[in-house]
Amino acid sequence: MAQPLVKKDDDRDDEAEYSPFMGIEKGSVLQEARVFNDPQLDARRCSQVITKLLYLLNQGETFTKVEATEVFFAVTKLFQSKDMGLRRMVYLMIKEISPSADEVIIVTSSLMKDMNSKIDMYKANAIRVLCRITDGTLLSQIERWSNEVQEAVQSRAALVQFHALALLHQIRQNDRLAVSKLVTSLTRGSVRSPLAQCLLIRYTSQVIYESGNNTASGERPFYDYLESCLRHKSEMVIFEAARAITELNGVTSRELTPAITVLQLFLSSSKPVLRFAAVRTLNKVAMTHPMAVTNCNIDMESLISDQNRSIATLAITTLLKTGNESSVDRLMKQITNFMSDIADEFKIVVVEAIRSLCLKFPLKYRSLMNFLSNILREEGGFDYKKAIVDSIVILISDIPDAKEAGLLHLCEFIEDCEFTYLSTQILHFLGIEGPKTSDPSKYIRYIYNRVHLENAIVRASAVSTLAKFGAAVDALKPRIFVLLRRCLFDSDDEVRDRATLYLNTLGGDGSVVETDKDVKDFLFGSFDIPLVNLENSLKNYEPSEEAFDINFVPKEVRSQPLAEKKAPGKKPSGLGAPPSGPLSTVDVYEKMLLTIPECANFGKLFKSSAPVELTEAETEYAVNVIKHIFDRHVVFQYNCTNTIAEQLLEDVIVNVDASEAEEFSEVFSKPIRSLPYDSPGQTFVAFEKPEGVSAVGKFSNVLKFIVKEVDPTTGEAEDDGVEDEYQLEDLEVVAADYVLKVGVSNFRNAWESLGPDFERVDEYGLGPRESLAEAVNTVINLLGLQPCEGTEEVPPNSRSHTCLLSGVFIGNVKVLVRLSFGLDGPKDVAMKLSVRSEDETVSDAIHEIVASG
Repeated sequence: MAQPLVKKDDDRDDEAEYSPFMGIEKGSVLQEARVFNDPQLDARRCSQVITKLLYLLNQGETFTKVEATEVFFAVTKLFQSKDMGLRRMVYLMIKEISPSADEVIIVTSSLMKDMNSKIDMYKANAIRVLCRITDGTLLSQIERWSNEVQEAVQSRAALVQFHALALLHQIRQNDRLAVSKLVTSLTRGSVRSPLAQCLLIRYTSQVIYESGNNTASGERPFYDYLESCLRHKSEMVIFEAARAITELNGVTSRELTPAITVLQLFLSSSKPVLRFAAVRTLNKVAMTHPMAVTNCNIDMESLISDQNRSIATLAITTLLKTGNESSVDRLMKQITNFMSDIADEFKIVVVEAIRSLCLKFPLKYRSLMNFLSNILREEGGFDYKKAIVDSIVILISDIPDAKEAGLLHLCEFIEDCEFTYLSTQILHFLGIEGPKTSDPSKYIRYIYNRVHLENAIVRASAVSTLAKFGAAVDALKPRIFVLLRRCLFDSDDEVRDRATLYLNTLGGDGSVVETDKDVKDFLFGSFDIPLVNLENSLKNYEPSEEAFDINFVPKEVRSQPLAEKKAPGKKPSGLGAPPSGPLSTVDVYEKMLLTIPECANFGKLFKSSAPVELTEAETEYAVNVIKHIFDRHVVFQYNCTNTIAEQLLEDVIVNVDASEAEEFSEVFSKPIRSLPYDSPGQTFVAFEKPEGVSAVGKFSNVLKFIVKEVDPTTGEAEDDGVEDEYQLEDLEVVAADYVLKVGVSNFRNAWESLGPDFERVDEYGLGPRESLAEAVNTVINLLGLQPCEGTEEVPPNSRSHTCLLSGVFIGNVKVLVRLSFGLDGPKDVAMKLSVRSEDETVSDAIHEIVASG
């Protein structure tokens, strides 16, 4: 049968038929590699074989150790050829085959010879190969090459100088002083190659970062060199220097000015890559120093119509960060025409920038909110629509005048929203903010439409939102009851159950009476019990005449059960081992403590700490302690493990000295009667303290016991023993031990619900810190509260940050904390602490923790 005629370029699959490498096999190519050993080398033939070997390597073919070694040694013989094309192929092959350290030394002499050759192509490639194949084990041997490399750094050939500098830095990279000396010597003007100059600028930035500012004069080392590079004739060097200056740690406006000036010139360059590099760098600078970039605004406005959409997007977002109030309307008109031409990922960046601008100029909320609502109706993916919705929600929350307009925009959006998640989130937000508006009734139509037109998840959410309107606005109750009764006939169980619950909760007789506070708390209050704890409590509840009480569900943030310290290869220590059931940590310890008669009248356990190690690793006795906090008592649970097989310990007890804890008095101690090898046990010591007071103190601990020798053959212990003791580490009870980490689902609502009655605000100087993030983490650990809404993460290069914390103080007192951090000078951190709680003494106690910490 005749083959159909097909043009060679009809599709890409046919092109593969004409590949010269089609069908080659590793075995046959290795056979061909024997040509490398011929007395009379055929340079063209050898290059073809190396090309095939490189092709196989790049296709994922692997060579065995023996095959790779044979190929490597055969290739090294090709250094005798003077053919420049073949020599370049040899360099490539050595780089790709990555010889081992013992093989590298064989080829280094040839590479060193090429590095000192008069032929520039040999020099550059030899240095490149050396950089690639050198590892840490060879650096000591390479140091003897420093003189040769130093000579190569002075070469007039651009590529040679570039690769020589890279190799010299790699040799010295683990010696900070040597790198500093290298930078000092080269910044005096001996580097001519633009590529090498860029490399030197990066090494200089590294030295500046590691050395910090000159504390005596306040001047930054090597800054003059970076500034001089801004006047270089090469554009790449100018940009590298400008970028390095903008990324300096704690850069000042005076230091930024020359860099901003050259970047502004690049904005009007005819080269797209220069325009992109400049606007991207200015965009980053605008995040921390927006005023320094304002002089570039006119040039950036011309880039909004740039054919490169990446450049246009960066220009717009930078303008939104640096623009003034009078330019907002003009920018909005330009952006409107621009949005339809870019992808969703760029649109999200623009939306976030608009949100920041609106918060900066709240009086312009109308034009910015209208812009967001218009793009919300356009086509777009989930992430894009979510970014817009999140922005509108934030603006409603932070700008009171924008509330009603923003809620109506969201109502119109859910009329035609294809994303279930966004619909439910908007309905939830409507239920919280809608009843607080001047005319809540106008939102009812939008909400009830969801009950008829949406899927079951959205319908259930709409029912909950209707109930919130009925609870908050008494005048709307009759209308809400009518709508909820219609929902009783819904096809979905969840929708019907919610409607039934809310009708009974609100009073389904339709009478217009004021809603009870408990009902409002149920519908609007923050749910501060971890769902996993509620689930476990419901599973463990046994139906009886006594109703299930949600107040007895543990509020501690659930974590993995804590494993006690164990000797190597040993099993976890007793009650510290993971429990068999799905109980929380507090449940496990509470059940254990109830078995001790002396603890029976201590009341409900408030909190159990993580284990605190009191011994070093690999010691003869392993001891850690868990602090159990009650309202009037503290119980120390010492988990002890005997790691010596030839000893039996009896009457094991920890003697606790509370002389540095004046508010505590010991009430009982319970020893371990017998502690065999690899059989963990617990000894307890309990202290009484003032009720409801967060008493603190330091306790010194000595482990006392009777030690008996054990016969290794029979395993029996001697009758007589010897009293002995073992000094343990000190233990502290701190204020954070009286605080439970309990999160809130909506911090803003929880903060408003507590009210300002017991709010305490004060400012503190935290002194010099390594970074803002380090200061935030220190305060979080000091207070022992739960970070909310991801605010424990500090964005890089931030000079201010707000952290939200929540928890429960001993006595089941809710407490919320708002921390505002700011850099006061280069490294000094200032903090404003705002505390709200249900008890003024608790608010004062949180401030005392920080003041004494």
